[in-house]
Amino acid sequence: MSRIQIDAATKTFGAVTAVDAVTLDVRHGEFLVLLGPSGCGKSTLLRMIAGLTPLTSGRIRLAGQDVTHTPPRDRDLAMVFQSYALYPHLTVERNIGFPLRARGRSRAEIRTKVGEVAETLGLAELLGRRPRELSGGQRQRVALGRALVRDPGAFLMDEPLSNLDAKLRTATRAELTELHRELGSTFVYVTHDQVEAMTMATRIALLNGGRLEQVGTPEQVYDEPASVFVAGFLGSPPMNLLDATLVSRDGTLYLEAADVSLPLHYKGDLPTRDVVLGIRPEHLTHGDGLRGVVRNVENLGSEEIAHCLIGDARVCLRGPRPLSLQAGDAVTLSCRPEHIHLFDRTSGRRLVWHPVLEGAMS
Repeated sequence: MSRIQIDAATKTFGAVTAVDAVTLDVRHGEFLVLLGPSGCGKSTLLRMIAGLTPLTSGRIRLAGQDVTHTPPRDRDLAMVFQSYALYPHLTVERNIGFPLRARGRSRAEIRTKVGEVAETLGLAELLGRRPRELSGGQRQRVALGRALVRDPGAFLMDEPLSNLDAKLRTATRAELTELHRELGSTFVYVTHDQVEAMTMATRIALLNGGRLEQVGTPEQVYDEPASVFVAGFLGSPPMNLLDATLVSRDGTLYLEAADVSLPLHYKGDLPTRDVVLGIRPEHLTHGDGLRGVVRNVENLGSEEIAHCLIGDARVCLRGPRPLSLQAGDAVTLSCRPEHIHLFDRTSGRRLVWHPVLEGAMS
């Protein structure tokens, strides 16, 4: 079993809190992605799991055992770094087999295990080469092989694809997903790339300023963002976010802002409330509700993105090409009520409609 339990893990560097009381349960066999912008604490948290960075407070358990103060070599974890960290003077075969030699395994056992891992990663024909004779993608697979050969309880990966070009990154991403499915091992993967997170993860843990903003499946964090930060981080372009006011008129709720008047089709009589209105670019359609002017149109091949100015807010519309819009056009847009997201203006947290409470929103 390779379950990883993180309980109120905190790390401070002087007056700076890099990781702030993060509690997270990584289930056996899942592919958990730690996602967030640079400086959010995701790599620090990964290093805390590995034992490379000591905790200021909190604890970490592996397979039920408290390893908070256990040295890295005794944690049964394999780490794959962004820089590959291969030995330049050793062949691929000896690079992959190095962890086993360090543990005193026999030559026959090492040869057999390295051969199995090389077949799995498509490196069997490259065992005699040195790192300088390999492409970036091949070097990355050697680094993975060195982790695989140990047969660890879990794999920890710190932005392992960031040094690859776009085409190779896409191919390696698919290889990692297939490898996880074949091995059935636990993967904890750090990235700032939302595409990697959405395509590879079974669950995503989104961090911001050292704090955990939301944990859920890729579908959950995209379709039901828990905060303004999550809504504005995920998506390309990200969710449109506009300051608005929730008002009741004739028993119906409306969202009002400059050049915006959207009915919610909810019946109720609520006090006026300041909110943040969120709409995904792909959920905007032509209609009534938002009035603006097109500033620019981007051609993405099969799709186009129209950048519009609505009041003082910039709003993106994404749809199949052609959108039949050009810069300077007046535009009126709408959105189906089920695709409207509301967030509290002060806390930034998601608001949920509770019809059983007779029109309460919290």
